[in-house]
Amino acid sequence: MKIFIIHGSYGNPQENWFPWLKQELEKLGHTAFVPGFPTPKNQSLENWERVFEEYIEKVDGNTIFVGHSLGPAFILSVLENLENPKPVKACFFVAGFIGLLNNSEFDGLNRAFSVREFNWSKIKENCQRFYLYHSDNDPYVPLEKAKELSKKLNCELKIIKGAGHFNKKAGYTEFKLLLEDIKKELK
Repeated sequence: MKIFIIHGSYGNPQENWFPWLKQELEKLGHTAFVPGFPTPKNQSLENWERVFEEYIEKVDGNTIFVGHSLGPAFILSVLENLENPKPVKACFFVAGFIGLLNNSEFDGLNRAFSVREFNWSKIKENCQRFYLYHSDNDPYVPLEKAKELSKKLNCELKIIKGAGHFNKKAGYTEFKLLLEDIKKELK
């Protein structure tokens, strides 16, 4: 199985629980990719798509996506544009959102990714299952945004108490629940 872990705005492959998750998945014999995207300088949907071009041929029915914060909105764009005959196995969205956050620092950076008409039927056609995780006290992404995404994807939303933005600042250098749920899809 190939697992892609996608960071968000101001993020990078070495932060939060990403290195830990990559290592745990590789211990299980899977291949994990954690691409680095330009942020905040040169952050645009087009630039992120350019970075992901080297990986797109690897995306198939044996693929899992994991996205944090802005990562899920980018993954939605990838799914929307896939032309594979087989949908990806699953997507795991952590603190994901669409639309504006009413935060001037992030809304300008995120707008091209999250403020647009998504082709929801194509997105759902290109992924077998969606998993959503959100905290009841995320300082950046309101819970209503996760509920909106859950409704659009017609999937369950797992609300984790006190997890903040699921980042290092909130104590998330590991994310065991996420790993356990991913393992269910690796069978």
